[in-house]
Amino acid sequence: MKQKWKLMISLLACGTILTACGNNKRDEQTEQKVTLTTAGEFPIVKEKLTMSMMGPNVGMAEWKDMAFFKDYAKKTNIQFDFTTPPSSDFATKLNLAFASGDIADILFAPGSTALTPAMEMDYGGQGILVALEEMIDENMPNFSKLLKEDPNLKKAITTPDGHIYSLPTIPRSTSAIWGSNPMWLRGDWLEALNVTELPKTTDEFYRLLKRFKEEDPNGNGKADEIPLSSSKDFRIRTWLMGAFGIKGSSNGIEENNGVVRYYPMTENYKAYLEYANKLYKEGLLDKETFSLSVEQFTAKGQSNQIGAFQTWTAYFVTGQTEKDSMNNPMLAPLTSEIADKPVLPMGLPIGRETFAITNKCSSPEAALRWVDYFYSAEGSDYLINGPEGAYWQWETNDSGEKVRVHTQKDVDPAQYENGRAAATPAYGLAIPNLSSPADISDIRIEANQEPDATFAEFIKKESDEKIKPYVELAYPTLYLSNEESDQVQATATDLQTYIEQMEAKFITGVEPLDNWDKYVKTIQSMGVDEYVKVYQTTYDRWEKQ
Repeated sequence: MKQKWKLMISLLACGTILTACGNNKRDEQTEQKVTLTTAGEFPIVKEKLTMSMMGPNVGMAEWKDMAFFKDYAKKTNIQFDFTTPPSSDFATKLNLAFASGDIADILFAPGSTALTPAMEMDYGGQGILVALEEMIDENMPNFSKLLKEDPNLKKAITTPDGHIYSLPTIPRSTSAIWGSNPMWLRGDWLEALNVTELPKTTDEFYRLLKRFKEEDPNGNGKADEIPLSSSKDFRIRTWLMGAFGIKGSSNGIEENNGVVRYYPMTENYKAYLEYANKLYKEGLLDKETFSLSVEQFTAKGQSNQIGAFQTWTAYFVTGQTEKDSMNNPMLAPLTSEIADKPVLPMGLPIGRETFAITNKCSSPEAALRWVDYFYSAEGSDYLINGPEGAYWQWETNDSGEKVRVHTQKDVDPAQYENGRAAATPAYGLAIPNLSSPADISDIRIEANQEPDATFAEFIKKESDEKIKPYVELAYPTLYLSNEESDQVQATATDLQTYIEQMEAKFITGVEPLDNWDKYVKTIQSMGVDEYVKVYQTTYDRWEKQ
């Protein structure tokens, strides 16, 4: 007996394990001896290990040819056989793989539209997706640290059956808190009208829009100014709703002090509709708002016709340079008669379903150690930018400072992102990592080029002052059980379709707001009470975790 215990202790000491997955159903053919090194160090395994990986390809390069995978294989001793259908067809291919049983060891960046929460719970319950929670502490030092720092993170990725079947992306950049794009004001219009103080209330905003319309701030002598505009997705709605105390989730659900409500049937929402209708009726809101394509909306902005607009950064609409666009201020959320506290929707604190392990995997522990590096600042940068030599290299400038420089000297700078997209899968996909403001590090055209951090600093300063103090999460990131998901799915689709139609009708005046009570009764007849009840139940369960 003593000899057996000595053998077991020696095997554990050197990290040699016969991989298994706790309560998960394992494919017996996948079990093999894998000798792990110390967690958090390279290489990850002592002998070369080959696993299979499935993920969506955005079409810039084959994953097998990417510098990231080649270089990381050298660091880790882990390489992959890839199955990478086009991202447009990935959801279908993933479903077929699950159905046939011919599924890869690892699913990388599948995203929640392909690997839906319902699929995750279903295939996790069947043991096809591996439960990860008992292996995280021992194999993921970086991710474990994040879980300890933020208890809500673990709650957000834990399914109702108590398991963690996938890992998230965790955004920490300046814009990560943005639940909707900022509202911008045309700075040269403000100067033309001698506006020195920005609006703080809906009444003040209304008066500014009136001046935009009537006082020729673009200076061309024509009455062609459009005070407030948006494309047909009406992206300004969430910002406007914030002035009336609404957090503006896409499914109509929001939580306040533990109570869940459906905001499209509240008095707050009615007040928002009345205000938007007033702007529309007086020509302060673009009459083409509900029909404009993004291209048409942008064309108006670049013709210096729009005074207030919502977009990622102002130059996307104005067509200005970054430097010139810093003259356009963000507008902080407003207050109104019905809401004396400004509010903006907060961006989701995580993106789920970015990394999962199946029961085909020969060493889930090795797979977790492989991905854990990306939950550090260094590893996230490595995943996003790829290794040196792919499209950037270290050089020393005249000051003796080591800087990163693009290797693509004969390429239009506008095409530099293509080099990154060919080097790493972290392009156009939700990837498992901890993002931060420094993720896309300064990569210069020439070693002696002075980095222009001014614009980034401007965005951060505006965001810290005019967005960060006001953002609130409409509803926590959590899982509905399959039964709960089935309960709300049909109702959600019907409600959203009806609300979108009626919102446009109320704002444009096609449907008079005198019919509000009739509108509310229609919503009630569609099963909204049960819809809200499900979300209240799931919230209460999440709160108790």
